[in-house]
Amino acid sequence: GRNTAKNAEVLAALQGAGARAMALAADVTDRAALEPAFRRVEAELGPVDILVNNAGIANLSGGILQETAESWDNVIETQLNAVFLLSKLAAASMVGRKRGKIINLGSMYSYFGAGPIPSYSAAKGAIVQLTRSMAIELAPHGIQVNAIAPGWIETDMTAAVRTEALKAMNDEILARTPAGRWGQPSEMAGTG
Repeated sequence: GRNTAKNAEVLAALQGAGARAMALAADVTDRAALEPAFRRVEAELGPVDILVNNAGIANLSGGILQETAESWDNVIETQLNAVFLLSKLAAASMVGRKRGKIINLGSMYSYFGAGPIPSYSAAKGAIVQLTRSMAIELAPHGIQVNAIAPGWIETDMTAAVRTEALKAMNDEILARTPAGRWGQPSEMAGTG
């Protein structure tokens, strides 16, 4: 789909700039697949110096009364548990080298919550606390751990909120956004 084309474009740009890069598809909710995928990256490219935990989904469930347990579990597994498990693998690799960076994607909902997406808000809030804990633990090993908490960025995942069906939510987002518009992915460049 569209993400595959974008990934291929990014990979080609990196390789064109002389970077050693590879594309590896992995389901971050498949815990058994994480370590083999991580080991494959290290085998092909060498030790991981920077891990960016950016996998994400959101379910506009309509709130706690409408969200199913299955939806909750899927969001928490994708947004939070994968961050923990991949960070654990990366940190174990980085500790011996006494350097590395782990960058986690939080959200403004990490801080102020959102009624229509309780699982997303809970996971993103937990990511901020996990980031703080990892930063304290790993700093003596020369590993920096940070979280980025963007507001609403115009992506395929957020397209549903920009529709007429969710106009009230979109209007509320724009009303509290100082720029009065959605952020662009390019505006996130360099934040890590």
